[in-house]
Amino acid sequence: MRVLNKVSSMQEWSLRQRYNGARVSLVPTMGYLHEGHLSLIRLAREHSERVVVSVFVNPTQFGPTEDYEKYPRDTQRDLMACDTENVDVVLLPSPTEMYAHGASVWVDESHVSATYEGAQRPGHFRGVLTVVAKLFNAVQPSVAVFGEKDAQQLWLIKHMVKDLFYPIRIESGPTRREPDGLAMSSRNVYLSREDRAAAVCLYKGLSEARTRHRAGEFRAGLLLAAAMAHIRPVVQAKVDYLDIVSEAAFTPLEQVDEPARMIVAARFGKTRLIDTMRLDV
Repeated sequence: MRVLNKVSSMQEWSLRQRYNGARVSLVPTMGYLHEGHLSLIRLAREHSERVVVSVFVNPTQFGPTEDYEKYPRDTQRDLMACDTENVDVVLLPSPTEMYAHGASVWVDESHVSATYEGAQRPGHFRGVLTVVAKLFNAVQPSVAVFGEKDAQQLWLIKHMVKDLFYPIRIESGPTRREPDGLAMSSRNVYLSREDRAAAVCLYKGLSEARTRHRAGEFRAGLLLAAAMAHIRPVVQAKVDYLDIVSEAAFTPLEQVDEPARMIVAARFGKTRLIDTMRLDV
């Protein structure tokens, strides 16, 4: 396994793989890898001969009061995990490598990025889309793999690829969960014991709504009320949003008669968690 810190070295390696007929997959991460990340690495391996994992805590997607400085990091642990998964290259750039002095070009989306996560975290998706575009240009993959838990992020990346003509196929992996249903997240390490137990209410609420939808309930308001009935009584949960959106347009639905997703974000103490669950027709 190679560890590269320079974009130019990454580009040279990728061009050499393409010249030799090998497809390259990219799994972008912010490190502190868990089983959810590792499942994406395995998925990437199914779609290419070479796998690149980027480990970069992107400063531009954090707001001024958010947890950039405290975001969990363990580079050696991440490298060991990647080596165990037979990753070919870990791209480990510095902030100055990704954002040279005077950098002033950004990738922005003007509609969906202003809602839900974007409304709660102004500027977040501009930072996400910009760094993903940079990683695409650095690695030049044929395939890029993302997790479905960040549902709005995934929607925006797919549309960036479509709108900007990136010759990259986007693959997504399902949300990996702890035995009690809590979605795996690097931020779970922040949770106190009490908040960790309380946070399962998100999964319980989404699951209840999915069960009712499968039983024939299509009214979004009633499905949301069923989910909230599991979340509202949990005093630790401070909900930022809970909604059902169209998978095609990522806009809210009143009648869930097309492929859709429930999305939720809530705070437990100082820790903010998101989750999602697909509602199939």
